[in-house]
Amino acid sequence: MAARLFVGNLPRDVGDGALADFVVGAGFHVATTTVIFDKATGQSRGFGFVDLAEGEDLQRVLASLNGQTLGGRKLTVSEAHAPARGGGGSRPPGGPGRGPRRDYGGGRHDRGDRDY
Repeated sequence: MAARLFVGNLPRDVGDGALADFVVGAGFHVATTTVIFDKATGQSRGFGFVDLAEGEDLQRVLASLNGQTLGGRKLTVSEAHAPARGGGGSRPPGGPGRGPRRDYGGGRHDRGDRDY
């Protein structure tokens, strides 16, 4: 299976084609490139992925590309990992905002055992 790279700190004006040209210009073969764009604004989020062609040596590619400059920005290049599986929320299960409210606090006259 071909290796997948994460490329971070991309300039905002770099698209799929420019990223592919950069990697190919460094002497490596590329299967696909994908720059990630914000759905709301349409602007690049500053990172992307490169699927290397079969047979490329991952360690050699990482050593060559990590720290290189593109558009005046120093790139961060590493092996891409599959996203973590799970809940995806920022709160732990059972934390605040989960399930029914349990504090049942009321007004001044919520208890029958006191005279107010």
